[in-house]
Amino acid sequence: MTRAGWHPTEQYLITPEKVQELFPLLNMDMVLAGLYNPGDGHIDPYSLTMALAAGARKYGAQLNYPVQVTNLNSRSDGTWEVETPLGLIRANRIVNTAGFWARDIGKMIGMQHPLIPVHHQYVVTSTIPEVKALKTELPVIRDLEGSYYLRQERDGLLFGPYESEEKMKLQDSWVTNGVPPGFGKELFESDLDRIMEHVEAAMEMVPVLKKADIVNTVAGPITYSPDILPMVGPHQGVRNYWVAIGFGYGIIHAGGIGKYLSDWILEGEPPFDLIELDPNRYGKWTTTEYTAAKARESYGFNNVVGYPKEERFAGRPTERTSGLYDLLKSECSMGFHAGWEQPHWFYKPGDEIGYKPSFRRTNWFEPVGREYKQVMEKVGVIDLSPFGKFKVKGADSVKLLDHLFANVVPKVGSTNISHMLTPRGKVYAELTVSQLYPGEFMLVTGSGSELHDLRWIEEEVMRGGYKVEIENMTDEMGVLGVAGPYARQVLQKLTNEDLSDGSFKFLQSRHLKLYDIAVTAIRISYTGELGWELYHRKEDSVALYRAIMEAGQKEGIDNFGTYALNALRLEKGFRAWGAEMNCDTNPLEAGLDYFVKLNKPADFTGKQALKQIKEKGLKRQLVYLTLETDNVDPEGNESVWHNGKVIGNTTSGSFSYSAQQSLAFAYVPIELSKVGQKLEVELLGKKYPATIIQEPLVMTEPTRMRLQRKGESPRM
Repeated sequence: MTRAGWHPTEQYLITPEKVQELFPLLNMDMVLAGLYNPGDGHIDPYSLTMALAAGARKYGAQLNYPVQVTNLNSRSDGTWEVETPLGLIRANRIVNTAGFWARDIGKMIGMQHPLIPVHHQYVVTSTIPEVKALKTELPVIRDLEGSYYLRQERDGLLFGPYESEEKMKLQDSWVTNGVPPGFGKELFESDLDRIMEHVEAAMEMVPVLKKADIVNTVAGPITYSPDILPMVGPHQGVRNYWVAIGFGYGIIHAGGIGKYLSDWILEGEPPFDLIELDPNRYGKWTTTEYTAAKARESYGFNNVVGYPKEERFAGRPTERTSGLYDLLKSECSMGFHAGWEQPHWFYKPGDEIGYKPSFRRTNWFEPVGREYKQVMEKVGVIDLSPFGKFKVKGADSVKLLDHLFANVVPKVGSTNISHMLTPRGKVYAELTVSQLYPGEFMLVTGSGSELHDLRWIEEEVMRGGYKVEIENMTDEMGVLGVAGPYARQVLQKLTNEDLSDGSFKFLQSRHLKLYDIAVTAIRISYTGELGWELYHRKEDSVALYRAIMEAGQKEGIDNFGTYALNALRLEKGFRAWGAEMNCDTNPLEAGLDYFVKLNKPADFTGKQALKQIKEKGLKRQLVYLTLETDNVDPEGNESVWHNGKVIGNTTSGSFSYSAQQSLAFAYVPIELSKVGQKLEVELLGKKYPATIIQEPLVMTEPTRMRLQRKGESPRM
């Protein structure tokens, strides 16, 4: 409810009296409150499909069914040939929307889509007199504790449970052997015993069920992806191949997804951001074993409460572990990032270890404060291996990057932060760009954006006919971050290269040897403190890490994880892609003006749209807030209030260990974006006072140094 305020979908918390009025057949002894969605309902899938088909024909679509696809051929010009028993179909692009056949279709072109069919059962009763006597139709109910949904079906009831991961059943054979030929409207054999505890829970909640006759138990296949969410959009690695697959809830998404995909295909960019549905969030690490383990877990978790910073452990670790995983796994709480395990926070004697879910500050809170202090006062080391890492080189590399990015192309030996924009001027991606040798670049992106960004770049290369080579180095390359006031002192012990400020400036990159290990060192840190990112061969990670830790003994070196990193970056006012910026935001409202060079000669993607946005003026602005809270911190997506109305939303937040209060980024209307403006942020149903402050809360180390040289005192 806290997060629903800024969404257009109506949703209310309602009293037991209102619950009873809407659904008079409930056992009210078990009801404390209800969450009501007036727009919720149900639809007959067959009738809807026929209506959509009729509409499509009216506008010129040609529908042939049942027709089996026997083969797919991609042609050199990017078009497709679809082979069927009725002949060949030529297409500019294909969209795989084949439901539980989607995996078989993918295999025809060498794609292993991580999908698995789950047996889902639902039960239909005969006429129930109490239901027949009702004047209005009952709303659909979902009982999270009993793990089932229940609705009216004519004069009876229909309900479907989600069993636990131990009891539920997968159709594994379809994954290995494919869907049996001819399988269509057939069903699996039902198994009432398997769902009996849910049937009993439903009878207790809706007592009229006890007397009802079950006339039908239906068991059919639902296709699950590892995280329940579907895969929607263009696929990396194959031209003009799109997917809309893995829909665990079936027909309910049809209208929205159909519109989303057609808008994207026509406009060349997504109409809004759905990064969580990006098919490119999975990769070669997504094995059948992983998919099966995750589908079991996800099906069983359909009706559990989701927590902030949630960790789900099935199928982990994958084969995609960093060089340091075995060394660090017992010392920290690991988080899951695009198949990788990455330390969230580290244990010390006396800490309550492990993952402890909570909506409030929990067992990680004090340790993260300790790691924050470590980086601010001494020196810390972090495993950043999950970063997406690409090498781009060739005759047209400079020309390509100048067209792709809104920032200028960095000189040889330099690095900058650059953004790829969509034609409408939205932020498609944020990358770190370094020119290592003339015409040879290293591009670095966040772990979850690896194939999302690579696909966009590859498509641009094809469209523009650029002569370049792109190599994805993500799995071969390890990355260590070293940050804090003593970072230089520690690293200098391991190399003959001069790391002094005059010799190795902020945002410079160079190849050097540390402890005789070849690294590409970039003087940059998402902490905002003095620091380097050290790119190296994955097999050198352990030796490099041990050498750095050994060298830093005198300086009190220690580990830190991504939770502390997040607190540090927020204090410095650093934006994060996927939170402060994405395909729903333009760089000007996100406060990224510094990185956008509208006056550079190259006509980069989105430049003209951005000029128009600037001319018209912004309607909203990203602001920086401090909050007066009590043992709870903003995470992002919370509602922002002013004068009793929701006026915006937070994008990310954390506790500031420097200011000893909560900190958040939020989007608000331009007229409410001035420093000093008082607002409220809703957390766990309570509105907390918030104030817009001048950003950043803590100046970055390069800024502090610059001010000190001028004789001014920096903000810490």
